[in-house]
Amino acid sequence: MRIQNSFDVAVPVPQAWDLLTDIEGIAPCMPGAELTEVLGDDAYRGKVTVKLGPVTLSFDGTARFDEMDAEAFRARVSARGADSKGRGGAAADVTFRLEPAEAGTRVVIDTDLNLSGPVAQYGRGAGMISELANRLVGRFADSLHEKIAATGLASAPDVPEETPPASAPPISGLRLLAGSAWAALIRRLARIFGRTRA
Repeated sequence: MRIQNSFDVAVPVPQAWDLLTDIEGIAPCMPGAELTEVLGDDAYRGKVTVKLGPVTLSFDGTARFDEMDAEAFRARVSARGADSKGRGGAAADVTFRLEPAEAGTRVVIDTDLNLSGPVAQYGRGAGMISELANRLVGRFADSLHEKIAATGLASAPDVPEETPPASAPPISGLRLLAGSAWAALIRRLARIFGRTRA
């Protein structure tokens, strides 16, 4: 399953690169993520927790920078993990690149995600997984903006200047599903009333 996300950061590209490749510094910004060990050679061990309805999945695994091109501002990361209760696993190959943008820097993320075992059934449907990824990246970007504002790297008047929480809580798939259903209902009503007026 391939997923693409992007967000903007209010700092120049070189600063954004330094920020995003500091795994220990940005790990607390990722919802449900916990860095547990620095393994060396650009490899890390950690835990990621995601809630899908009543089911809480906790993946223990490793992530490694397979490629880091500081001149092209491009990196490739491979991550592998297994659910702590034996309900399957996840493997992701992630490439991110930085581009100049009006706000400072645009971060473009391409993910090739594979779920295996029973865990694949919890996230059935590429649309739900893709939207979950969008929500996760959105929360990560919000926490990153707060971190930037708190450290004074850039002026961000619309972002409260406060230190992000030690660890962002896991995102709930149930809330995600409800939000998606509500959005679909609004779109359908808009089409119905649009035809009525016509």
